[in-house]
Amino acid sequence: MTITEQIQQRVREALAPEHFELVNESYMHSVPAGSESHFKAIIVSGRFEGQGRVQRQRTVFAALGELTGRIHALTMKTLTPAEWREAGGAVESQSPPCLGGSKADG
Repeated sequence: MTITEQIQQRVREALAPEHFELVNESYMHSVPAGSESHFKAIIVSGRFEGQGRVQRQRTVFAALGELTGRIHALTMKTLTPAEWREAGGAVESQSPPCLGGSKADG
């Protein structure tokens, strides 16, 4: 099972999201082709009710468990169903270009 598939499975099992998008953005970075190291996620779950932004991220990382050690970067938008509806079912999630160097840069 790929890292992408494992992330999807764990988030779905732990958070029962109403809406869930996961994008592997590794191709945008200085990593080998086919890498699974940089991800972007939009997660809409009732489990986020009453939680602030940091607690929501902790909830997601707890669901991922040891997978977090295999992920270099995970950008998240975490919303409750009410917040998702207020946003019209869409949130801005444009990723900036990679500014990091390659391993060849030393």
